[in-house]
Amino acid sequence: VQLQASGGGLARPGDSLRLSCTASGFEMDYPVMGWFRQAPGREREAVACMVLYNRSTYYSDAVKGRFTVSKSTYMDTVYLQMDNLKPDDTAVYFCAIGELRTLKTGPKLQYEVDHWGQGTQVTVSS
Repeated sequence: VQLQASGGGLARPGDSLRLSCTASGFEMDYPVMGWFRQAPGREREAVACMVLYNRSTYYSDAVKGRFTVSKSTYMDTVYLQMDNLKPDDTAVYFCAIGELRTLKTGPKLQYEVDHWGQGTQVTVSS
């Protein structure tokens, strides 16, 4: 299984960035694909994900209304459009894929990750 992530970089508050992640070689009944992030000194947290078979999307409260998950039509590539970036969004972002049955969308978005992509740094600073 490979998760190839790209995007990220340096942005100013209010700017936008886009991450992409292409998955290959996985076999799951109902995969969920999305992003976690980890800032220095903080736990890794799920921020956004998509259920691939029906394209339902879920977001953490911290990014809801600012981040958008979408999927390419013909490939298992998922995008994370990050708008109105804030300094608190600064973190290493990890693409991750897991099973729908593990997805929890309560106060804290989470799902069990079967495979991780490499991290990509997002820095928001003026």
